[in-house]
Amino acid sequence: MEQILSFFFSYKEAIFIIALSIFLGIEVISNVPAVLHTPLMSGANAISGVVIIAGIIVVGHANLAHFSLALVLGILALIFGTLNVVGGFAVTDRMLEMFKKKKK
Repeated sequence: MEQILSFFFSYKEAIFIIALSIFLGIEVISNVPAVLHTPLMSGANAISGVVIIAGIIVVGHANLAHFSLALVLGILALIFGTLNVVGGFAVTDRMLEMFKKKKK
């Protein structure tokens, strides 16, 4: 317990910044109008595309013979980046379907 308290005391500024960014992110996201949702999803997909490329580079440079932190982080970046891109495209496609004219 003493080690946990000393960790929080040592990194109190970083923990404070992370907590503030969480509250700020929740406030910003909750106030986004529906009209801006699709452009924001496109931006998130672009960022996730960069994460996927970075994950490929990290996994390519990681030592595959040994189980390393770089290999784990690269694989996680690939998985989560791909999930975000596929989910973003699915949501964007579903929203665009709502604006198409319905066939009679």
